[in-house]
Formats: sequence, structure tokens, C-alpha cells
Amino acid sequence: MSFSNLLMKSCLNQGIHGSRVPSVLCIRQGHTIRGKPPGVARTLEQRLREETLSDPEVVARVNIGFPHLKEPRSAQLKQRLEHLKAQRTSKELEKLARSNKLTIDLEKVQQVYVKTTGHHDLRLMADHYGIFEHLYGSAFFVPRVPLSINYVLDGGERLAPVYNGNVIKPVEASTPPQVTFNGVLDPITGEAATSDNFWTLVATNPDAHYATESSSECLHWLIANIPNGQVNDGQVLAEYLPPFPPRGVGYQRMVFVLYKQEGRLDLGSYQLPAGDYNNLEKRTFSTLDFYRRHQEQLTPAGLAFYQTNWDESLSQFYQDVLKCKEPVYEYDFPKPYLADQKFFPLKQPFNLYMDKHRDQKQLNKEYLERKLAQTHPFDGPNTPLRYPNAHPIGSEVPSWLKTEIRKQRLRTGRVQDY
Repeated sequence: MSFSNLLMKSCLNQGIHGSRVPSVLCIRQGHTIRGKPPGVARTLEQRLREETLSDPEVVARVNIGFPHLKEPRSAQLKQRLEHLKAQRTSKELEKLARSNKLTIDLEKVQQVYVKTTGHHDLRLMADHYGIFEHLYGSAFFVPRVPLSINYVLDGGERLAPVYNGNVIKPVEASTPPQVTFNGVLDPITGEAATSDNFWTLVATNPDAHYATESSSECLHWLIANIPNGQVNDGQVLAEYLPPFPPRGVGYQRMVFVLYKQEGRLDLGSYQLPAGDYNNLEKRTFSTLDFYRRHQEQLTPAGLAFYQTNWDESLSQFYQDVLKCKEPVYEYDFPKPYLADQKFFPLKQPFNLYMDKHRDQKQLNKEYLERKLAQTHPFDGPNTPLRYPNAHPIGSEVPSWLKTEIRKQRLRTGRVQDY
């Protein structure tokens, strides 16, 4: 009997006749499994779930948007079969397909996508970017009204559209965008309303924490009482302020939320005077508080957002518009960990090991002096050897010094050495 089989047999006997299950299960060929077997031991996910127990009713997310009136499954199937039958019996489509001349209208594809699954995909992307979590907490909504937002560039020759999280530079977003949406249709039924519809458009930056509270936002644009989707006829409560992410903070999110009003509202308390256009303290905003205060009259219906980061145009913007010094943020990297110095370090070059525990300024000074000593003030540095490795080094030179001489001749090693 081999040693591994004998060891396994002895362990199994202990597990059978002993009073407890052994902590180490032995297997043939010397392989061992420590702890409980896989069928008994709990996974890391199970342990974390037990330690972070929560009430499902408390953490459940709330849909604060409009519901979706879905057609019966039988009606959808009937409509789909009729469409497939019409496509298959069309001789014109077959002729175009056989001659490789069949084209697809991308505008119709976009319309069908927006009507069917586009709003659900937008909700998933907004969750991915943390839009609902940072604006509404545990609430969310499905954008039922498509928003079309475009920034005009080069005098109208180009447009910078706002997609779902694309990047738009501050120089491109310096002027108010063109916002269009169908404000006549009802978000639930999709049919034209019999009376006037009023809307509210809010543009905020959830990453601009300029107040003492970390959850505060910066209000960039607020238009209320927009009649039937005519944004230019709405009541402008806060003029458009371009995004101004500081240098060094990375990307920030600009979020446009469209609300459906139950009627004309009086939101005069959010009116920002013209003299306070660049007052960032008065532009402090909270989307959650705004919705809680007017949740009986407002329902979120549309959503669009993009990302932006610092560019050179913001230096003049801080000076001319905000009247303040441009902030610059840098990451304070922690110092590298350095263990306590040993009297006799093993398997480490002693010269490099000692340099780790010396003053960095003194090291830089020595390296600079060494470099200047090898450079003539008028003739420049010494001519390098044509074949550095061909020149012998005396046997009386210690090994560590030989390595340093080879590095010096080959001009390798640390950048500041030679």
C-alpha cells in the first residue's frame, strides 16, 4: 500500500470512528482539501448575504414614472404574423432582395426602436451611470417621452447631439442647446391630448458638489410651464449655465430631466435673478427635494444625459463669467511603503538598499554632481566607448562596483544615475 493510500485510510478511519469530522480531507496522490467539503461549505456570496440581510420591502425600488399600457399578447402576435405575411407575399421586396438592391430605412428602424425597447434600454443605461441613485435615491422611472437635445456648433454647420452618456466638451456646450420633444402626445396612451400639456425641463450636474452637503447638485437650466413642447415659449426660471468641470476631477454628468405637469404651476420660488447668474451658492439644487415638493403635480417623463470634462476654454470662463480663480485638483498619492531598515539585508544590493533609506534630495544632488563631473563645460560630455563590454574591468574591483561600471558604460539603470 502506498503512503498516500495509507494516509487517506487513516484519515477516513478517524472520521468514522472519531467524535468529529477532520478539518483536512485526504485524497489520493497526495492532494488535500482543507476545511469542509464543497457540498457542505458555504460560498463567499452566501456568507455576505447572511451578514447583509435587508428587508425586501424597504430596499425595493419605486417607479415614479408613467405606466406602460401594453397590448395583449394575442394582439401583438396577430400583428406580427400579419406583418410577416405581408413581407413574404410582396413580390417587389423579393425582386429587390434578389438583385441586392433592398435598402433599409434607418429612420424607421430608429422610430420602431424608440417605440418598443428604446426607453427600457435608456433606463438601464441611466442605472449603469448612477443617474437615478444620485438624483432620486431608491426611485426610478422609464423615460416615455424621447428627448432630442443638440448643441449648435460653427454657426449651425454642425451639431453635437446628446446621446446616452456620450462625451461633450465644455467648449461645445457653451450655448443653450436645442431641445425638441413631442409635447402633444399623452405619455401613457401615446395619443394626442385634447387639452394643452405643460412641461418642466431641469438640467443639473449631480457631480458638482459646491455646497457643504456632498449630495447637492448644481442647477444649470430650469424652464417651467412649457406649452405643448414649445421650449422657447416656456418660463425660464434659471438661465442656462454651461458646464465647468474643474481641472483634475475627471468626467462629470450633465442630466436633463423632463417632467409632465398636471397644469400650469407657480414655481416662482426657484426664480434666479439676472444678477445672480454666476452665483453658485444660489444654484445649489436637489432633484429629490424638488420632486418631493411637487410630486403631486409633476411626473418625470423624459431623460437625457452626457459626460463632460475639463478643457482649455474653462480657464477664461472662470475668469470672465464666474469671477473666481480656476481650481486645480491633484491626487495626493501616498508614499510607498518602506519596511524598517535591517542591519544585514539578504539577497539585496547593499548600495540600492541603502539609497532607499537616505534623503531623496541628497541622492539627487549626488547624481547631479556625478553627471556634471563627467561633462566638460565647453566640449560637452565625454565620448562614449564604441564597444563598452570589450574593455576589461580589474579583478580587484568588487562585484557590485563592476555592475555599476557596466551600467555607466552602457548608460542603463535608473534615469537619474548617468
